Amino acid sequence: MSKGRLAHALRGVCFIWQVALMAATGSKLWEVPTTSSNFSKSLQQQPHCHFRHHQDRVRITAEIPPKLDGTWLSTRCEVRPGPEFLTRSYTFHPTRHFQALQHYYADSGCENPVYSLVIRGKLRLQQASWITRGATEADQHLSGVVIVVHSLAAKQKLASRLPPSCVGPNLSRMVPGKPLNLYNTRAGRGCLAAMGFSMMELDLVRVETQHHIHGEKIQELFLGDIHTDWTERTHYRPTGYQQPLQSAMHHIHPCPVCALVYRSSEQRPPLLPRQAQPSISLAGRWVSQQCETRPTVLFLTREFHFDPDQHAWEGIYRHYLDPLCSQSTFTLRASGHYAQGNPSVKVPGATEFVFKVTDVRVTAEDESTTKLLNRTKSGKCGQAGEWKVGVEQGLSSTHGCTVLGIKLPHKEYELFKVDQDHRRQPLLYVGERPTDGSSPDRQTRRATSFQAPLMLCSGTETQPPSRYGSGFNSKQVQMGTSGTGRLTQILLVVLGCTLCSWIWIF
Repeated sequence: MSKGRLAHALRGVCFIWQVALMAATGSKLWEVPTTSSNFSKSLQQQPHCHFRHHQDRVRITAEIPPKLDGTWLSTRCEVRPGPEFLTRSYTFHPTRHFQALQHYYADSGCENPVYSLVIRGKLRLQQASWITRGATEADQHLSGVVIVVHSLAAKQKLASRLPPSCVGPNLSRMVPGKPLNLYNTRAGRGCLAAMGFSMMELDLVRVETQHHIHGEKIQELFLGDIHTDWTERTHYRPTGYQQPLQSAMHHIHPCPVCALVYRSSEQRPPLLPRQAQPSISLAGRWVSQQCETRPTVLFLTREFHFDPDQHAWEGIYRHYLDPLCSQSTFTLRASGHYAQGNPSVKVPGATEFVFKVTDVRVTAEDESTTKLLNRTKSGKCGQAGEWKVGVEQGLSSTHGCTVLGIKLPHKEYELFKVDQDHRRQPLLYVGERPTDGSSPDRQTRRATSFQAPLMLCSGTETQPPSRYGSGFNSKQVQMGTSGTGRLTQILLVVLGCTLCSWIWIF
């Protein structure tokens, strides 16, 4: 059985256990608020510059089911595993019909278009997700896919990837700029699979609305994540998200990419303006811009600090039970050294790194996590029986923690990229973690896409906060806990650690 199918099967086991546990504790998985609570309080509780740009100025809501009507756009050149470089424009109609326009490029700046896809179909929203809290499940049905190649070179490359049966005699007569039916309800699924194409991202949906105190409203559409393994992506059912699309009506201003993508068509793909590539400088403190969601039910924020003179790094990962990052479970603080490598060949503009983790410390933030850690065998996870809520404990003496899947020391092969946002503020992109939970512990497993960008803290805030230190990214600790009751939470944590979750550390 492949890793992807095994992971999907284990998630199915988790699902069955969640149903049983919820029934036993009297909780219902479908008991979710139609609108999320005010996020400003949880933002204010973040130390120092965590969510600094949101504090006291924004309230975030998310309706279940979400309102999708309208057009949603890429705000930058997107990078998918492979790598693939693309921009997206998705339009949803009140009739439940949708049209998705995807433009693929040969470069990471989205300047050299290869081909465009027009995907049409129908989307039916279902119940609140039983696996990913805050999301809505959906069923999508494709009615047609049209492809337009944009150059003779793109035609030749496409011909090398697709079996002749996909386009039959039309393949030799394919003309740049001319639409060609690639799929309809009667034929063509083999063509889509050969391209690694899938619209299963529509199976998981979340819309967030940011309400700013000065009246600005920004809406973002989060769709399901794309599997990092090309062979698994066509049948992978997502549990995390891609980088969000923004509403054509309510988006960040200015957004020149939004305008270009909005005005594009399958025959006129957007050509994004060339931007100066900032040099790779990690110095300082980088933090998450929002509560982040990862596959297998993980909500977290990240914080990293780099010391280029000593080639040292420290990373803090705060984990939560909910998509607003308001219910803390545990905090992980890792540190070690890193070495900068060569510019990436696969992802132009990115740089290869090697990170080594030499020390990890964990703080249990609630009683359930504390009980879990205290039940570990002696010598397997810190000082057995000595875990207390809010008290940090090191894992060096036990060379990690088996119940959390942490091994010390540990090495990982990473991919970094520095960019700028619409305000020309520095952003740090770190390699996306493998969907199947494996570690990039060899060069062949190095990421080809990125996680959500981190923002650089400015001024005097480049020093670590007093309690947690400060840090950087690349390891995520995943713990699949989605219950609401305390007993449910404990059982799900135990089950999640044995079946459904992985811990990632350099």
